[in-house]
Parts: sequence; C-alpha cells; structure tokens
Amino acid sequence: MNNWFKQISLVLALVVGTMFSALSFAQDAAVANPQATEGQIWAQLQAGATGETTSHGQFHNQPINTYDLRVLELRSDWLAPALMAALFGMIIIFVLFIKVNGISKLHGGFSGKLVYRWSKFDVSIHWLGAIPCLLLILTGLTLLAGRFFFQPYLGEGFWAALIYGAKQVHDVMAIPFMIGWALMTVLWAKNQLPKMYDLKWMLVVGGYINFGPFKGKHPDAGFANAGEKLWFWAFAIFGLVISASGMLLLFPNLFEPSRTLSLIALILHSVSAIIITAFSIVHIFMATVMSEGGMECMVSGYCDENWATQHHNLWFDEIKADGTLKYKK
Repeated sequence: MNNWFKQISLVLALVVGTMFSALSFAQDAAVANPQATEGQIWAQLQAGATGETTSHGQFHNQPINTYDLRVLELRSDWLAPALMAALFGMIIIFVLFIKVNGISKLHGGFSGKLVYRWSKFDVSIHWLGAIPCLLLILTGLTLLAGRFFFQPYLGEGFWAALIYGAKQVHDVMAIPFMIGWALMTVLWAKNQLPKMYDLKWMLVVGGYINFGPFKGKHPDAGFANAGEKLWFWAFAIFGLVISASGMLLLFPNLFEPSRTLSLIALILHSVSAIIITAFSIVHIFMATVMSEGGMECMVSGYCDENWATQHHNLWFDEIKADGTLKYKK
C-alpha cells in the first residue's frame, strides 16, 4: 500500500512539476517576444473572435469592430486633413487671389442712395443660420481634426477643456443652425432658380477678375447671381445631409440607429461639413472683402444703387419697371 502511495505521489509530483515548467516556459517566451503573442491575439480579433458578456447590444460579443477601425482611419487620413484644407486652404487661396487681383470696386463709386433688397426678417434668418454655422465649423474642426493637428501642441488640461467646450457648443448650435437652414431654404429658393444668363456669368467669373480678357466684364444677373445660386443650393443640399445626420448623432436614444447607420451618418456629416466649409469661406470673402459695398446688404437690408446696377442689373431693372423700387429715406 505504501509503495502504491509513493508511486502515485511521485506521478502527481512529476505532473505538477511539468505543468509549472511549461507555464514558466510560456511566460518566459511571451516576455522574450511579446509582439508574437499580441500579434496572435490581434489576428484573432480581426478575424472576428467573439466572447461572452452580459450585454445585449448589437455587438455585445465582439471585442472590436473592424468596420469601426476603417472609419477611424478614414477620419484621420482623409476627413480631418480635408476639413483643415477646406477652412485654412481656402483662406490662403483667397488672400493670395486678392493680393494679386485686388477687389471688385464700384466703378462709379458709392451713389449715396440705398435700395431696399432684404427685409429685416430675411436679415435675421440669415444671421440665425450664419452665426451657428461659423461656430459649428470651428467646433467641428476641433472635434474632427483637433487630436491630429492641435492636441500634440497643447497641455492635457487645456486640451480637455477645449474639446469639452467644443462638444457643448457644437451640440447647442445645431438646433438654431437647422432652423435657419430650413427658413432660408424654403423662403429664398424662388430667387435661386438657374437661368440661361447664369452661364455667361460663370464664363467671365462674374466680372470679378481685374486682368486679361475678363477685366471690366459685368455679366447680367438677377436678384441672385450664378455664384450665389451655386452657394445656395450647396448649402440647401448639404445642409439637409448635415441636419439629418446630425439629428441621428445628437439624439441616438430617440432614433435608435444601428451602429452601421451611425457610422455612415458620421461620414456623411463630415463630408458635408467639408463642402459647406469651403463654400462658406468663398461666400464670406465675396461678401466682406471681394465685393465693395456687398456687406451692407446683410447688415441693413439695403444696397447702394451703383452696387445694384453693377452686380444685379436685371433685378434692378425689374424693380424699376414694376414699381417696387424703394429707397432708404
């Protein structure tokens, strides 16, 4: 009996010793080459390895979602740089263009007579959409591209406060932007329909070129010129995409979108923001710097008579002919 007990004890000792030796060897191998072990685990995760959790969400048993990773790569490699280029690139281009070309001056100077163009309500809804739009561009730039372009140069505390503030402002400004977008799209669309003379306006770049064969050209334009119409429809279409995708992202509990739909919404939101940002820079430069007297329209609702005849001659002739021409008293 004692012999059997000794033999069993010896076998158990050998088994336990062998097991601990194998574990020790495996640990030493992992320490010596940690990338091999991590690589194997990563390969399994990418292949769709699943586990068990108490969650009942759509991806409850997936440690990672490789589709998410492709979206993150798209964001870092394409969307973030594109938004930076849309904002700062367009600013640089316009600064250089104005330095070389100069601005579009009124040939007859200011007449001193102001013509009624926009109602106070129109001016109000313009700024209702414009101010939130600018804030959304700046905060959206921080949220989308900040970690790649700004964070490395900022302290952790300042970056945390900046990203938190950007997120709060972005969420709050979304609603007034959508209200302004809806009002402008519905109320202004009738004056933004394309006409045949818009093609001639595009061919001579609106008469804003001050050199070569384009110099001194002043193509016909109605209430809105071809450039303004292009901006309006870009704003209307991509503003719709931004608003719809923004609602899905802002109120996920209300709409309960799938994870895939949320990712698609994020991509569409970013692409639309890039396009609207580029158009917004052009619009701002044309209204404030490029066109002498243009900014007055969206400040008081009136424009100088010489500005009206030079940039919107067909509209000015129309209001003279139908008796709706009104001057500021």
